[in-house]
Amino acid sequence: MHDKISLTYSNLMNISQIKYFIAVAETKSFTKAGQQNYISQTAISQQMQLLEDELGCKLIDRSIRPLKLTNAGKTFLKEAKAILKRMNSAIIATKEASSGTSGILRIGYTKGYERSSLSSLILKFHHLYQNILISCYRKSSDELEAGLINDEYDLIFTWDSTELAKKEAYGSLLYERVPLVMALYNSHPLAQRKSIKRSELDDENIIYMSPSSTPGTIGDLFFMDLYHKAGIYNEPLFHTSDFESVLMMVSSEQGISILPDYCTRKLNNAENLIFVPMEGEGEYEDITLLYKKSNDNEALSKMMEMIRKEKINR
Repeated sequence: MHDKISLTYSNLMNISQIKYFIAVAETKSFTKAGQQNYISQTAISQQMQLLEDELGCKLIDRSIRPLKLTNAGKTFLKEAKAILKRMNSAIIATKEASSGTSGILRIGYTKGYERSSLSSLILKFHHLYQNILISCYRKSSDELEAGLINDEYDLIFTWDSTELAKKEAYGSLLYERVPLVMALYNSHPLAQRKSIKRSELDDENIIYMSPSSTPGTIGDLFFMDLYHKAGIYNEPLFHTSDFESVLMMVSSEQGISILPDYCTRKLNNAENLIFVPMEGEGEYEDITLLYKKSNDNEALSKMMEMIRKEKINR
């Protein structure tokens, strides 16, 4: 007879039997084990016999008092406690996942938005639900929306460049209306202004920052329309969705650019860069939260609940 038992569950071996066995092993008595579990000594004895029959070996030496475990019983006791611990952990984890207090929340955000208050929002959520892993993804708007469609993200913070918010399957919330600013190099004639109108940009070398990596999106049409309404039809010198590259080119005095101010809020000691607010109607960018209504991730529900409360209290 082998001392080590291969633990396989069947219809006969159940969690109650494991609990009863542990009670017998610790009290060295069928009577005391029965009292602990509010069943009779006879019922405990019968359950231990069924357990031994299922395993095909003796676990308890009944020939002496107090009861003793056989070598097989000692091995089973160690494994039984581990099983019970894992079962309890599984129950707790399942309840936490069901209530949204554990799990994973996948958040995507548009490039540059890491300089906004998003990090503070994530920090607050983490303090409330420390067992939820918040994984973060920095992408352009079209990549974010494609990822949301393909279930790669639970929630995205983005300029809605494909108008996904208009589709019935998606939930949306205007999170922030962000003012636009002009990025200029220090020696530019407009650098000392308190504000700038778009109509003043005729003949400027414009480095165009797009919310998406694919030209011609609804976002591009919106922003280019602002230029046209102001009478500016200059072809952009350069087109990119990478604001860091924009800042590099402006700093090297190759041109100027209009950016959402979340790209510049936390930018201190910027070398050869000045940021001046844009003046006029429509000089803003909306950051929208998007998610699938069919997403049953409880962590997502908790995040949206927190965000809605924050917006009410603003």
